[in-house]
Amino acid sequence: MLTLNIKDGKWLNAPDEFEISNHSLSFTSMPFTDFWQRTNYGYRTDNGHAYLFSTGEKEFSFTVKVQFSGKELYDQSGIMVFMDSENWLKASVEKGKSGEWLLGSVVTNHGYSDWAISQEEKDEDTVMWYRLTRKQNDFLTEVSRDGKSFRQIRMSHLFRASNEIQFGLYACSPKDSSFQTVFSCMKLEPSVWSEESHI
Repeated sequence: MLTLNIKDGKWLNAPDEFEISNHSLSFTSMPFTDFWQRTNYGYRTDNGHAYLFSTGEKEFSFTVKVQFSGKELYDQSGIMVFMDSENWLKASVEKGKSGEWLLGSVVTNHGYSDWAISQEEKDEDTVMWYRLTRKQNDFLTEVSRDGKSFRQIRMSHLFRASNEIQFGLYACSPKDSSFQTVFSCMKLEPSVWSEESHI
């Protein structure tokens, strides 16, 4: 049986300010934090904040509600799968150059990141639901504004995700800024991935 206790998570780069209750996690990002590897910009950084759970389950779905209130360029919060600094994925809402909300995803294999974005409807405080589904080394990432109707934003493969992985929540502020994120309504369940999931 799949179960998730929020207090079983472990920090990767804990922020100075955070609060964990029985049903939610909130924390404030610190300035100049990010996850990226090499591609285009040349730099490497993995000092973003992530609260991660470990599992050896090869098939599961993880859902979480994220309340995002980023203020500055590239402020971002969402979900993450992490093996090591050079092998991970993340998906999030982030602040764009013109103040718009962007829905972004990054997949990093063997130390090289890619980045895909699309524009998202803007709210003062954006609430987004994320659903991450694992099938062996493959991952389906979906989002929803109401927690009911999900749409795919990424189907990807992580070469190093053969056995135990870490997955969970993340946020960071690549520029000189900080903001609070609230994660709640977390659920771990059997995989919802079907052959029709990507249609």
